[in-house]
Amino acid sequence: MITPAGKECPHYYQDFHRGRSTQECRLIAANPESKPWRSKDCANCPVPDILRANASPDLMLKAHIDNGFLGLGLIGVRVAVEAYCDKHSRPIKDPYVGCDLCNAERPGLAEILEQIERDS
Repeated sequence: MITPAGKECPHYYQDFHRGRSTQECRLIAANPESKPWRSKDCANCPVPDILRANASPDLMLKAHIDNGFLGLGLIGVRVAVEAYCDKHSRPIKDPYVGCDLCNAERPGLAEILEQIERDS
């Protein structure tokens, strides 16, 4: 579904049919430790960009609302995302790139990386 920020995100849900007024981020709602989600939080959420860059079926994301400047929540409230590889049961450092072990298993990837290093 298209978020209020104009990006496609599978975790965003809205329903305005027949007088309803429901908007929610189901990824953040699944995390009970998170602060409440607001529709303006979609503007600085990295999840749509992560999912566009990494389409791994084993990528598991966990998100929460993080207080911004000085922990007051007044300026710079952001969405913090943690990534986890379900296949190898390990955290992922860079969710845009994905799991190192999953990337190493892809056929032909090693040759592509070697060619890039040779050309550099």
